[in-house]
Amino acid sequence: FPNIAALSFLDLIPAWVWFVSKIFLFLYVFIWIRATLPRYRYDQLMALGWKVLIPIAIANLVITGIVKVLV
Repeated sequence: FPNIAALSFLDLIPAWVWFVSKIFLFLYVFIWIRATLPRYRYDQLMALGWKVLIPIAIANLVITGIVKVLV
């Protein structure tokens, strides 16, 4: 990584502070995204699963099988 010595001042911060700050950052982003995006109703989730996710999963199985046989 270029010029990593410029970040040497970060060694002064204790490891537990880094850990807690990363946890708070993750929680903030998670709560922000959850509050921003709309919630799906049960019928919308079922339609998504049957019409989108299952065909993608079957295509994934077929493609993986073809690649496994050819390679």
